[in-house]
Amino acid sequence: MEQMNGDTSQLQLWLQLHRDGDPTAKDEIIARSCQRLRILAQKIMRSQYSRLSRWEQTDDVLQTAVIRLHRTLATVQPDSVAGLLALGAQQIRWTLLDLIRSHYGPQGAASNHDTAAHLSDGQNPINRIASEDAEPDTLEEWTAFHEAIEQLPEDERQAFSLTYYEGLSQAELAALFGVTDRTIRRRLTAAKVQLGEALRGDRQ
Repeated sequence: MEQMNGDTSQLQLWLQLHRDGDPTAKDEIIARSCQRLRILAQKIMRSQYSRLSRWEQTDDVLQTAVIRLHRTLATVQPDSVAGLLALGAQQIRWTLLDLIRSHYGPQGAASNHDTAAHLSDGQNPINRIASEDAEPDTLEEWTAFHEAIEQLPEDERQAFSLTYYEGLSQAELAALFGVTDRTIRRRLTAAKVQLGEALRGDRQ
């Protein structure tokens, strides 16, 4: 927690300089974000998109995500470290989703080689998830899961992303967002309920 507080203070300083127009701030923010983004990319590819490693390496995913983040920071100025971390997680998520569509789409090379990545029963993959606590177990279900996260309201999406992808505790989230633990719990509960509905195909 102490190390995180130190990193947070440094990042907050560079974010403020970025908002003030310091031309060197963006590169410093990217440099300080790279290791965290690499760990995040490795985690998702290893636990959820392991088949993608046949076609893409972690460093390739990282490079694309960093380029995305660099471009985004040209027009978006996160007002907090929490916002920056969530933005970084979003770039990793978008990069992986694009790669999945590219490799496993109808014209993708992987779709003709890795038949295990597709469902065989013809059902909508998200409808196979029976409860809010169930996790996806196919490539298509994981893709639907990450896409559903994108549809969450901003507060819920940031809280869930930083918990699920970054592994931050509720106390760390509360400190980053400057809110109470109760607020974080409420946001996480709302996010899980909405994801559960989306993944079961219950959203109206």
